[in-house]
Amino acid sequence: MTSVHDRGPADAVGDLDRFRREFYDCLTARADALFDLTDAVLCADGPVRSLVELSLVGEHRRGHGALYDALACGKLDIDRLRTALAGVPLPRAADGRLVLAVDITCWLRPDAHTSPQRILCHTYGRGKDQTIMIPGWPYSMVVALESGRSSWTAPLDAVRLAPGDDAAMVTAGQLRDIVGRLIAAGQWRLGDLDILVVADAGYDAPRLAFLLRDLPVQVLARMRSDRVLRRAAPPRRPGTVGRPPRHGGEFVFGDPATWGEPDAATVTDTRLYGTAWARAWDRLHPRLTHRSAWTAAAKVLPVIEGTVIRLEVDHLPSGATPKPVWLWWSGVDATSDDVNLLWQTFLRRFDIEHTFRLFKQTLGWTCPKIRTPQAADLWTWLILAAYTQLRLARALAADLRRPWEQPAPPQRLSPARVRRGFRHLRAKATCPAGAPKPARPGPGRPPGRRNTHPTPRYDVHIATTTNAKTSATKKTKTVNSRPRRTG
Repeated sequence: MTSVHDRGPADAVGDLDRFRREFYDCLTARADALFDLTDAVLCADGPVRSLVELSLVGEHRRGHGALYDALACGKLDIDRLRTALAGVPLPRAADGRLVLAVDITCWLRPDAHTSPQRILCHTYGRGKDQTIMIPGWPYSMVVALESGRSSWTAPLDAVRLAPGDDAAMVTAGQLRDIVGRLIAAGQWRLGDLDILVVADAGYDAPRLAFLLRDLPVQVLARMRSDRVLRRAAPPRRPGTVGRPPRHGGEFVFGDPATWGEPDAATVTDTRLYGTAWARAWDRLHPRLTHRSAWTAAAKVLPVIEGTVIRLEVDHLPSGATPKPVWLWWSGVDATSDDVNLLWQTFLRRFDIEHTFRLFKQTLGWTCPKIRTPQAADLWTWLILAAYTQLRLARALAADLRRPWEQPAPPQRLSPARVRRGFRHLRAKATCPAGAPKPARPGPGRPPGRRNTHPTPRYDVHIATTTNAKTSATKKTKTVNSRPRRTG
């Protein structure tokens, strides 16, 4: 499969025109207005601050009434758009494999009391170690990562988490659907390296690997520093009676006396972090119990083995004190080259944060005050389609830099700088949307008549457990220096 970096300007023009036509065919209602709205997002001067101001962009060609009507009544064939996103040229890692990053980002709606299906979203406060729970719509997104430092990713899917959804099950379903579409599009063929899924500590990596065990997928995720894993069961001695053990000795992340000698160790000199030390221990697994996600599992719980990697660096670019990073890989028998490739690939996971920041601060993903979650899903997929067009036009855009900005080569332009020149590219690209037809606005509510059908208000969904304790019976949290047994 040809890499996205090996395609010339002629290929980029064909890819962009092909995707724009396919995106227009995915729009099944209010297609012309939605297509012009997407072009307005790409051609607006500066960041998108207000939804109604997009109607003033020349590429919109319609009034503000058509803009709101398109979001309220428009429809999009999401399955077809997912297939189109899986068929465009995708970036690949240095070894040629596909690397997918998964994460959850939130569309905060604290004051939207008439919007249903809001969930308390975990957000970080301004103080140290402060977290705030704010109502909103969380979205699970999957993107393909590039090799090397970059602010570009390739979004492939976005699913809104409904109240009561299990994030691991939703993510596993997303990845299962995406892998099937990538195989159908020829992005992965028999004999290629397994697709690597990279996640942060918010995901249960062993469980995610267990849910995807029948796919050509490997999972690499960060683990909390207070985890406890188990080694493989020792061989049974002859003449021993009783049930054989299923788990070996403990591997406590916070207790170096339980680590033993690593199976692989590497030392690498880096430009940003100084010396990086990585050590790997093979065939470690968590000790599962019939709790939480494993309540309805089989009587005999699985043993999910993997490789644990401990990464230490000399210093951080920000000047903060570096802390060790623990990684868990679903593969086994890792070599020194595998260890170096894995921890360097994990650092590329943070490129998805640049994509989230561009969605929210530049493309205006969270700026509209949309009432229904269906309209929020439609607007989310419009943003994904707009970003994909920016990525396909990456090799065609000129560097319209500001006087205070440094020049950058064509392949190193950021998404925001590519967006500055998209207005000039749109004039040469395919525009399947038709011209607007003259129309008059509706009569609306007669003057003096009150609204007799107020919009219903909805409560924020709060996750509860059956064995939750009341505030009167809760115990005071004690400070314990010993690591928590969460293996």
